[in-house]
Amino acid sequence: MNTDPKIVVVMPAYNAGRTLRLTYEELPKDTVTLVILVDDGSTDATLDVARQLGLEIFVHNRNYGYGANQKTCYAEALRAGADIVVMVHPDYQYDPRLVPQIVAPILSGAADVVLGSRLKAGSALQQGMPWWKYVANRFLTGLENRVFGLRLSEFHTGYRAFRREVLESVNLALNSDGFVFDQEIIAQVVAARFRIAEIAVPTRYFPEASSASFTASTIYGLRILSLLARYSLHRRGVWRSRCFDSLRGRYTRLAPDGPATRRASEGERRAGPARGR
Repeated sequence: MNTDPKIVVVMPAYNAGRTLRLTYEELPKDTVTLVILVDDGSTDATLDVARQLGLEIFVHNRNYGYGANQKTCYAEALRAGADIVVMVHPDYQYDPRLVPQIVAPILSGAADVVLGSRLKAGSALQQGMPWWKYVANRFLTGLENRVFGLRLSEFHTGYRAFRREVLESVNLALNSDGFVFDQEIIAQVVAARFRIAEIAVPTRYFPEASSASFTASTIYGLRILSLLARYSLHRRGVWRSRCFDSLRGRYTRLAPDGPATRRASEGERRAGPARGR
């Protein structure tokens, strides 16, 4: 019987036709069990390339957004029986060969979520990150560390690995369909007290790699500030948000001979047999 964990790579794709093959070919096939691609309304050759590569493909009927794409990715990965889910962007910006390293802390039991940090791998500026994006990343990361009580070098990476139980516990359906989804899921992970680790991941910046515009990045930053405010209010009990409540935290499983079952049985004995009317 095979007891190796099932590691599923998910690729949220939008117009990744030029870089998908490069990304897929560098995935370590001896580590990855299955590759799932979710296409979010691409207008290029993304689907043609995905079919040629023999990927498991799911297609949105229109462009719903990056967050919506991830929701489908994670839902289908869990349905496929994944033990660990790794998100790898098909734009070839992150190094696919590092999948074994990003899942290692989960396999060893040291973490539940692992982030691939661009700021932990030398100078992101030298790797091509625009200066304004670097400054914003550092500022928001510092703020998030303060609010979440963590000491991470970056929160805004698209290279992530999750233990199955994490994705089953957080309420993804309540998250945004846009880019801020990336930070909402981290807030949910922190609220549910899962452990987060990070590894250094060098990145590539080139025209074909996805990169949000200055305007889109500004909107993203403002939405993160709103998220941090909501999380702070939730944590202090000032304004509760269902978004940060763990799905598994809503219930517990009782053993057949547990105290609650015994109390119910004693109550039934005191009440006597039920009588029909």
